[in-house]
Amino acid sequence: MTPADADFHQLWKTKYSKLIFRKSDTIPEELHQMVQEGFLTLRKHDCFFQDLVRIKGKDFVTPVSRILIGNPGCTYKYLNTRLFTVPWPTEGYDIKYCSPRIHDACKALIRLNDYLHIEAVKALQGQNLFETKEIKDSTVIDREQNFATSFMEKESVSKDQSSCCVSEDDYISLKNRTSYNLTLLNYMDPLQMLYLKQEPYFGMGNMAVSWHHDENLVERSTVAVYSYSCEGSAVEESNEQKLKGRDPAVWHVGLKVAWDIETPGLAIPLHQGDFYLMLDDLNVTHQHCVLAGFSPRFSSTHRVADCSRGTLEYIFGQCELALQNLQTDSESMALSLKSLETAVVKQVEEIHNEVEFEWLRQFWFQGKRYLKCTDWWLKPMAKLEEFWRKMEVMTSLVLSEVGKEEQIEEQRNETLSCFLLVLTERQKLRKEWTASWEGI
Repeated sequence: MTPADADFHQLWKTKYSKLIFRKSDTIPEELHQMVQEGFLTLRKHDCFFQDLVRIKGKDFVTPVSRILIGNPGCTYKYLNTRLFTVPWPTEGYDIKYCSPRIHDACKALIRLNDYLHIEAVKALQGQNLFETKEIKDSTVIDREQNFATSFMEKESVSKDQSSCCVSEDDYISLKNRTSYNLTLLNYMDPLQMLYLKQEPYFGMGNMAVSWHHDENLVERSTVAVYSYSCEGSAVEESNEQKLKGRDPAVWHVGLKVAWDIETPGLAIPLHQGDFYLMLDDLNVTHQHCVLAGFSPRFSSTHRVADCSRGTLEYIFGQCELALQNLQTDSESMALSLKSLETAVVKQVEEIHNEVEFEWLRQFWFQGKRYLKCTDWWLKPMAKLEEFWRKMEVMTSLVLSEVGKEEQIEEQRNETLSCFLLVLTERQKLRKEWTASWEGI
């Protein structure tokens, strides 16, 4: 259904109430200008890239070009591809950008991030109050805010005004579920695409992004999406006779109930500067797609990524844990292992695999794309390579030690059995990565 259908708003209210949509005129014009200039700057500097992703064991190149911007040292993984953030300006980090304009673009996106965080908190507060009917609508925080006010001041005001009806624990939960740590930027020019897949269930037309749930997010976290379709490159509204369904010239976000094609889907038009929020568990209970219009379009999709295993801090911690089993003789400087216990060997070799396949190969497979913006990742990746080389030595030491006669046969067999499983997995993954590389 589209807004032209009589039952559209009733369907939205009953089946899609956790989708919040805001038109462009609710956002300060200064912020629009900053963000849209940032998009164009990143495009001009060739910072958007199509990703090679893996779906059901097969490699595909995405029709949409992307760049990840966010907290320093964060990564985001989707469809078996790990993206590494171009860090936005962050206090305490020395980030050298390739151009002052790229710095300004990243700064604009963290400003948008702060704004959308506040809007998401208010939307969740408003929905919670609506559902429980604890207070009257008039107490819901006024959506209009002075953009010149600092983020911290605005956050304080938001908390103070809501304290009468939202507990401290609830407020912390709302904040954690809306504290976006990165944004995945998307760009696509539909007229440059040779083929776009058709939406299969509701006849919604060309899809830029197929039906999906967003991956690797903090549970019940909100996703915020800012949309910018470029003017002047295509007709924004189709002049063709309106047929049943959506206007094919206009970009839309499509929503459907997950694994349900009986309940009608929604197709909501996206005009320049509009944004929407997917609140609470909507990303789990529903699927969404992006329906292409005629004009090129940028979007900034702000997420609370689950970084429990996806930060430099995490992977460096894993490396330090593994290297605790390596020791150096103070006189000969010879390297040896402290323990050959099966559990220790297994842990070290699994970390070895994690460093190689979840980090190093993921980073270098994507080439030098990040150098278009900054060289920030080069030092930490060099450090990871150093750790990996030490773990390669540890693998050789295991093979050497278990071959010695003084090893108890039962212990040796147990260690070897476990060790070979991890090595077999390593060999298999190396072949897969080589095939992906050769297939480019």
